Parts: sequence; structure tokens; C-alpha cells
Amino acid sequence: MKLDVRFIKSVLTIYDELVTNGISLVYLGEFSHQITKMFTSMAEDDMDKNQEELSVKRKVYHVMVETLQNMNKHSDEIAEQGSIGKGLFMIGKKDDTYYVITSNKVSREKQPILEDMLQRINAASKTELKEMYRKQIKEGKLSTKGGAGLGLIDIARKTTGKHDYHFLPHDDNNSFFILKVEINTGKIRKEIEEFHALQKKKTKN
Repeated sequence: MKLDVRFIKSVLTIYDELVTNGISLVYLGEFSHQITKMFTSMAEDDMDKNQEELSVKRKVYHVMVETLQNMNKHSDEIAEQGSIGKGLFMIGKKDDTYYVITSNKVSREKQPILEDMLQRINAASKTELKEMYRKQIKEGKLSTKGGAGLGLIDIARKTTGKHDYHFLPHDDNNSFFILKVEINTGKIRKEIEEFHALQKKKTKN
């Protein structure tokens, strides 16, 4: 590979896009347990520097781990050694919202099942998500690698927005599955304040 003008311009374009969108961490490759551990540690260090509250750090950490594990379970691009998934991972922050983006290959055969699950999750209320979670534990079979879609449901329960996702055609047999989840720190703080206020009210009564 040569550092020609075209390649350098591509790198600069990517760099500008990452900075503009507040992306601080990018990784492309295999997703083993060690890689996941490394990323969560780096993200925690970054949140410590930003002096984030413990409740926010716990939410971001949980969502990041679940998202990485979910990608590993549903990736149809496997590393040469072992059943380790491969894909793209990004984490960033804009204003008061953290977001995690993953992308990996999924087979065209599995795409309708995964898409149906995502649509039902996005249409569900908090109560319905809780019921979906219980049901998937008992009878879900979304992935042959395990998980039964539990990760996607649990992420929805822990975040403050809907799953933003896209399927992009890659070849005759596979699509690229892109997933973005958001954690709004302002909404998290509001939920915690409302919870404490409710508990305080119950104590008085």
C-alpha cells in the first residue's frame, strides 16, 4: 500500500467525519472477550476524565458490553480461529448523548428475522419490553449462537431511545447490519430523580 494522494484524502475525510460526530473510539476486526474488556476499560477512563456520574457510567458500560456481545452473536463473519465475530465498533458523544455504533455482516437468510425483532422492539413500551424479555428467555431462538435476541431487548430497556438500524446489501448472500444505540445523560438523570422522588413519597405515606 502506498500513501498516495487519494488514500491521504480518504484518511482526512474519515478523520473529519469522526471528529465532527464526536466519535472517540473506532475498531475494526475480531471481537473477543479481551477486546471487549479493553474497550470498556478505555471508555470508562474517558468517562472518568469527563467526570460523569456513576449512574451514567453504569448505563454506558452496560449498553456497550451488550452491544458488543450482540454483534458477536449475530455476526456471520467469523475469524479464522474460534467462533469469534468480526465487525466495526464506534463510540462517541455529542452534547449530552453517548452513542454506540456497530456494523457486521449478517446472512440474507437471517436478516428478516433480525429486522422483525428490531421493529417489534422499537414499537414496544417499557412494560411490553419487560414481557418480551421474559418470553425470549423461555422460548426465543433468534440466534443459533445463543442470546435469543435478549441483548437487543435489554439494550432497549436500558437506553433512552429507539434502535436506529440499517441493512445494506453486500453480496448475494450477506448484508451489512448497522446498529446505533443512544444513552442520553439528561434523561437518565431525570429518571433517577423521579425514582428517588417516588421512593421518598412512598416513605412519607
